[in-house]
Formats: sequence, structure tokens, C-alpha cells
Amino acid sequence: MIILDTTVLVYATGSAHPLREPCRRLVDAVADGALRATTTVEVIQEFTHVRARRRDRTEATRLAGSFTDLLAPLLLVGESILRRGLEIYAGSARLHAFDAVLAASALDAGADALVSADAAFAEVIGLRHVVPTGDEIGSLLRGTAR
Repeated sequence: MIILDTTVLVYATGSAHPLREPCRRLVDAVADGALRATTTVEVIQEFTHVRARRRDRTEATRLAGSFTDLLAPLLLVGESILRRGLEIYAGSARLHAFDAVLAASALDAGADALVSADAAFAEVIGLRHVVPTGDEIGSLLRGTAR
């Protein structure tokens, strides 16, 4: 199982960008059942906020609902995960607090990888971070990305 960061959802549904097609391939693979993936409630919330800033709120809500369905069951962040995320945050020079809690969620879930365009995830010890480039997504879909 892999964990998707907000960046994957944003790029997959966004306008022209070098990461759009790899992110779409990843989302399509999940929809086709070729890959198991999930995320957190907070990622869906952040996606909705980011999307609604640039696009129609109704469309943002519809897409968020579709991602919720696609990635269900979503990971829930409880107190122990929050505390682990805060420890990760304290030990990282670049990772934001939101992302540190997402990393803790991925570690707690025993995820095979966390996919994100945010390079700061690479700082997290024990977390396999995959950047959603064409090569990395291709390797992930073949089960060889490390």
C-alpha cells in the first residue's frame, strides 16, 4: 500500500505541469486496481482547499469526494500519530508540520511508500519517499522503485 500526498492529487487534476501525467498514471492505476493506495482525511481537506482557491468550489468538492471514494478507507490521525509527527517535525529542517504528521501516518500504517513532489519527505528515516516523475511512477507500478 502506498500513501499519496496532496501534491499528487493537485497535479493529477491540475493544468499543464511536468508532474501531471505521472500523477494521472498513478491515480489511474489505483482506479484500475493495479495499485493499492490511500491517504489521510487531512490530505483530502488540503486538496479541497488548494483546488477551491484556483477553481470552482463545487468542482473542488466533487473531486475531493471522488478521491475519498477512490482512496477509502482513509487513514485517521489519532493522538499517537500526531505525537510521532511532532517528533519527526522537531528533527527535520525542511519538513512542514502537516507533512511530518503525514509521514508519521505512513510509517504507522506500514506503507510501502509515500508519494509526494515534496523532496523534504526524503529526510524521514524509515520512510520510502517516491517523487512522482515518469520514471519513478513507472518503477512504482512495476514494483521496483526503491
